[in-house]
Amino acid sequence: MRDVAIVAFAQTRHTPHDSGLSEPEFILPVINEVKQRTGLARFGFTCSGSCDYLAGAPFSFVSALDAIGAWPPISESHVEMDGAWALYEAWVRLQHGDVDSALVYGFGKSSLGDLRTIMTLQLDPYYLAPLGLDQLSYAALQAAAVDADRARLDEIVRRSRTAGRDNPYALDLPDEVGDFVVEPLKAGDIAPITDGAAAVVLAAGDLARELCERPAYIRGIAHRIEPHYLGMRDLALSASAADAARAAGVGKAPVEVAELHTQFSHEEILLRDALELPDDTVVNPSGGPLAANPVMATGLIRIGEAARRIHEGASRTVAHATSGPCLQQNLVTVLEA
Repeated sequence: MRDVAIVAFAQTRHTPHDSGLSEPEFILPVINEVKQRTGLARFGFTCSGSCDYLAGAPFSFVSALDAIGAWPPISESHVEMDGAWALYEAWVRLQHGDVDSALVYGFGKSSLGDLRTIMTLQLDPYYLAPLGLDQLSYAALQAAAVDADRARLDEIVRRSRTAGRDNPYALDLPDEVGDFVVEPLKAGDIAPITDGAAAVVLAAGDLARELCERPAYIRGIAHRIEPHYLGMRDLALSASAADAARAAGVGKAPVEVAELHTQFSHEEILLRDALELPDDTVVNPSGGPLAANPVMATGLIRIGEAARRIHEGASRTVAHATSGPCLQQNLVTVLEA
């Protein structure tokens, strides 16, 4: 396998409301930032992650390409998933050996529609959707299955929001956990509505060392999925996250920092167990999704934040991204200096 590293990461200053910018205007600043950091004007491969349902228009990612500049022609792909999966595709593309750099970006505007309704569209239309569940309802089912101590959940919320206030890109949220929305979930247990975008540059071989003083090498990456139907799964566990962590090699050495895609507070408890993270591992020092959740960029940001820790001196970090109801799909990435 080729050595592939993250050599640059940039994200927007996330907002809880629509900024009024078009998608190219929204994305262009982060694209320009990673270009400036690497000195690259063009890339061997470009891949993006977004969701047409958020934008309310088909093929919405095509208009976003205006921020990239598709002439002269570029080698480009897109996933209707979080940008973390676009990074996975770009990593695979770099393993082919004919290109040495890749640009990955993800973006989403959750404020334009009702996220609870939009996320319900990913449920099976025959057996799950008719039950009347929405995004918060099935998350609450899992939270009830975990049966975590309320004080522990409150501590996760307050820690995440405090860390978020130290992160200039996250939202400035109060410490109050709030009232119940769907028991046992309170308002603070739920990731906030957020608009945002992020971009990452991958480089292979010698190019990585040329572009970055301390590259964050991808030493393991794995994606696992479990049954779509909630009744076929033990919601108190995350079997696919555990499988992905083993395949990526999380347990082979100590982990200093873990950035976890926790859209609900109880998911941190599940993922800590699934990834077998020791107690001294720092989880979501950026604030995580509970401090800013730009859907379709949140998972990519977890990888970017984990890479940033390597750039700043850490030796080994882990990033996690998820998609689907109740942690249905999980992507785990191990980064090392």
